[in-house]
Amino acid sequence: MRRLNRWFLLAACSLVMALCVTVAWGAHQAQRQLAEKMIRLHVIANSDSEADQALKLRVRDAILAEAEEILTACADLPEAEAQLGAALERMTAIAEATVAQAGYDYEVSAVLSYEVYPTRDYETFRLPAGQYLSLRMTIGAGAGRNWWCVVFPPLCNAATTEEFVKTAEGAGLTAEELALLTEESEGVVVRFKVIEWVEGIVNG
Repeated sequence: MRRLNRWFLLAACSLVMALCVTVAWGAHQAQRQLAEKMIRLHVIANSDSEADQALKLRVRDAILAEAEEILTACADLPEAEAQLGAALERMTAIAEATVAQAGYDYEVSAVLSYEVYPTRDYETFRLPAGQYLSLRMTIGAGAGRNWWCVVFPPLCNAATTEEFVKTAEGAGLTAEELALLTEESEGVVVRFKVIEWVEGIVNG
């Protein structure tokens, strides 16, 4: 009888482990599918002083406006990546001009590369943790707090949920992906926690 109980316990543990692996892998795949359709924008301030943080937001606004003009006709991430890559010098010049107009002489560097992001909540949606292609703008020493969002598609320009959904659908996000980004159910929260855990292992 003990041997039988032990067998059932081992079988139950194996089943639970298999289920956890399946859920974790599915959550990881969901994040990767999202990442294949997005380019993040990462602006790093010179410092945490009030003035440098305000300058970061001015640079952000200038870059978002320019990026929207550059990327408006792009159909997918590879095309958007190519357009941004070709425009890096131009984007850097715009950021430096914004810095100079504010009365500072900080240098600005721009790079297009992959970065690991934590889970991030925005006004109209939430993005899971994971690795995303990123346009990173570093102002001066780059020792201040970051600003993160999405430059392609221009999801962070959407002021309302309706505008967000329209932009996301236009960029090819599926109904399931939209639900992952916008729903507030307990199940979605659990999936985000699982994604964070898996991405921590994968990218750790």
